[in-house]
Amino acid sequence: QVQLVESGGGLVQPGGSLRLSCVASGSIFSINGMGWYRQAPEKQRELVATITSIGNTNYADSMKGRFTISRDSAKNTVFLRMNDLKPEDTAVYYCNAEGFQVTTRGISRFLNWGQGTQVTVSS
Repeated sequence: QVQLVESGGGLVQPGGSLRLSCVASGSIFSINGMGWYRQAPEKQRELVATITSIGNTNYADSMKGRFTISRDSAKNTVFLRMNDLKPEDTAVYYCNAEGFQVTTRGISRFLNWGQGTQVTVSS
């Protein structure tokens, strides 16, 4: 099993910054893509940003220029730096990862999610 644990959320004032982290652990053989998604109250989960194993990134249009995704592949960790935060950025932020894991039956694919971390932007 592969587990993902996010950290770094909290309460921040408008215009402030936060850095989220997500560490993957467990029976990891390799990780391909990692990403961040968010879900605001009464809204569907939406893409924030993704990053491939070779560092190619993709952002939702509303996050471009304010958010930066990065990863430390050696530590199976993905980060999300969020600047100039706005009240509409308030949401639970989830990371996910897809790749291959080691099981008793050999190598199999996985696509797992973390439990989420709350980000609240308010004065």
